[in-house]
This record gives sequence, C-alpha cells and structure tokens, in this order.
Amino acid sequence: MTRDMGLCRPRPISNGMKIKNFNELATTDLRRKALQIVEAGLEAIDTQRAVKEKIKIEGSDLYVGDEKFSFADTKRIFIAGAGKCAFDAAAALEEVLGDKIYDGMVIDMKGGTLDKIRVLEGDHPLPTGRNIEATKKLIHFLNGLSATDLVIFVISGGGSTMLCQPTNLAPEEEAGILKTLSKKGADIKKINTVRKHLSLARGGYLAKYAYPAKVVSLIFSDVLGDDLGFVSSGPTVKDNTTVDDAEKILKEYGLVGGNNTKRIDLIETPKESKYFEKVTNLLFVSNKTAINAMAKAAEEHGLKVKQCADCLSGEARKKGLKIAEELNAAEAGTALIYGGETTVTLQYPEHHGGRNQELSLAALEFIKKDEIIIPFASDGIDNSEVAGGICDIITKDKAEELGLVPESYLGENASHDFFDKVGNYLLTGDTGSNVSDLLLAIKE
Repeated sequence: MTRDMGLCRPRPISNGMKIKNFNELATTDLRRKALQIVEAGLEAIDTQRAVKEKIKIEGSDLYVGDEKFSFADTKRIFIAGAGKCAFDAAAALEEVLGDKIYDGMVIDMKGGTLDKIRVLEGDHPLPTGRNIEATKKLIHFLNGLSATDLVIFVISGGGSTMLCQPTNLAPEEEAGILKTLSKKGADIKKINTVRKHLSLARGGYLAKYAYPAKVVSLIFSDVLGDDLGFVSSGPTVKDNTTVDDAEKILKEYGLVGGNNTKRIDLIETPKESKYFEKVTNLLFVSNKTAINAMAKAAEEHGLKVKQCADCLSGEARKKGLKIAEELNAAEAGTALIYGGETTVTLQYPEHHGGRNQELSLAALEFIKKDEIIIPFASDGIDNSEVAGGICDIITKDKAEELGLVPESYLGENASHDFFDKVGNYLLTGDTGSNVSDLLLAIKE
C-alpha cells in the first residue's frame, strides 16, 4: 500500500538559519529576497520538524498526518531505516514516541548517540565495506520479529548506497558500476534498478526481513515523480523490476555483453505478496513540500509564481541554458520554482562540481541585471561542501574582475572550482534533509 502524506505547512524560521552565509550573500535587495525564499524551502523540509509536526500518539492510536494506525494489539514498536535523513528522523521519533519505542537501529552518514535507537555510521556516495557491515547488523536486527510487532521505517535518499549487501560483488566493484552509469548519464531510475539487483537489502528486502511484523514506512523522496520504489532503491516496496531489466541497463551502458566479458551477479528481488500485505509506504516529505513553501514566500514578496516539481531533468548545462532563456523571456515580477534532478556527463572526473553548480555556471553567460538563478541541493551537498552556486550579475562581474572564463570551467566540469574562487556559493552544511534538487529563478 502506498499513500501520499501531503505537504508540510511552513512555519517561521527558528533556531538559526539554514543558509550559513546568508548575510555575506545578501548584498542586494534581489539577493536578499531570493535567499529568504530559498530559506523558506529549506525550513519546510527540515526532517525533525516534519516528524514532530506530522506524528502524534493519541491513546492507542498512532497518527501519521491524517493516517491512523492502531497499536492496541502491538506489543513492541521498533524504529529502523537508512539514508541521509535517518539520524534526524530517529532523534525526532524518540522525542515523539518516547518509552513506546522498544528498540531501534538506523544507518546514516552522521555518527551520534540516541537514547533508544542505535545509530550505525555509513558512507556515501559510494558503497564501502563499512556499509556492508552496517547493513548486515540491520538485517540481523530485523530478523525474528513477530506478528504483534510494529516497525516504523525511515527511508531517505542515500539509503541505496548505505544498504549494501552483495552476494559475490566487492564494494569497489559496485562503486565502479555506479561511476560508469553516472559518467554516461544514466538517470536515477536506471541506476536504482541496477542497485536493487545488487543487494540483499534493497528492492523490498527490508520488508521481507521484518515479516510478519506490521510495517509503516516514512519515505523522504528525492526521486523525480516520487516513485517510492526508487527512493533508496525501495527497501520496503514490492519491486516491479527484474533481473532482466537490470541486465538490459548494464548492456545499454556497456558494462556487460558485447566486447565486455565481465560477469555481474544479479539478485532477484522478493516477489511474494505475503511480505508486503502488512506494509504501508507513506510519501512523508517530498520536493513539493519545499516548492510550496517557496511559492508562498515568493507570493508574499509580490511575485507571480510558476512552479513545477519535476522540471529539473536532463543534462545540467543544457537545463541551465533553457532556464536562462525562460527567465529572459518572463514578465517582470516572476519567480520560477522547480524541483527534480539533472545529470552531469563527466569528462573530467578529477575536477570538482555538482549538478547545481554546473547548471548555474551554464546559465551565467545569459543572466541579466534584474535576474537571479539559485539551483541547490536540498541535502546541502552538491558533490562538494556547498549546496549550489548563485547565478546573477554580481557573480558574472566578479568572474570578469578575476579574469575567470566561465566556459573554461564548465568545459572541464570544474564548476565548484569556479564558485569557490568567486565566493558566491550557497553554504548550508549537511541539512539532514534530502528531497532532490531545487531551483529558484527571479526576474524583478
């Protein structure tokens, strides 16, 4: 069963700002306005806030948004999960559920200690031996549950890498496969189709291990279109892909077949319906949550909004050109607010940069004085320690002052090197959220 939990209502900023270098960047009215709108989006998808707002206990009922689950016959409640939001979600669940939690275990990039839930530290963006060991412990933790148990899973982006449990594949070999797929421009659905068939912890396997317990899975979507079967490679969702599907993708990108004699052992995912009959997968937070909050903030600034949750796709540099053209042609007082995930075909993998910085750099040549474009990673990590780069006339003038040629950096996949030199990057640190990439563009 899969349901959409709807959107969080944005609330005023508290406990400091998400954008750490807000004051340094907000040097004009246009920039300040744009950064306030971005801040509203980041606040809306704050993981701990979402959990505390949406989950509550009333008597023997658990409410997740408008959904009600009775645990009158439940003897034990467990928390489990993996991904970039796992630690923050687990911390908030401890606050909300308190002593009702019997035990818990999550895998996250963050280390840390919680009262009832054990936190295993994993690696990202590539699989490692540490991820294999952490996943092995999580699988063991889920084994032996009973029909009177309830498992609340928290599943978020980054979980595909962390839920690493191959049969005859070393983590370095899986890393090589992922690097090739990414370098050749495969989208996330193709990549995660392959991933599902490389691990005994993806593609519904966690639901199988939790059987016969009842499962409620809170899913923080970072996937275009919010197809829950592809968020973290769908560890609690019955998988509709097969080994044959994964094999076709591997052949398409030259990883097997043809002149490539390499063999990759693929794993079929659980197909038995019984493992999923007591599983409820909920779309808990998505990029729509951020986009709606940003749209509200933009309207409060008197802007007319065009919003789209899946308009960011394709090659980042081509998308940058298209968005610049769209902004140039827009009426004054317009804000474009988009979500999704572009791709970068790497020609120079030794250089630094991410999808958002590359998109911003590609648009820079065409930006006008009264315009600004800010693409950013919702997790704060755009293949670097920054979330994205600001495309506006200030960045353009600074580059000219420093003698930097944007096209040269773009041609070498060195967008982060460029923004590091001009200084106009968005710094958030690890946000603890992950709902795909987001973009704000304004024409005053």
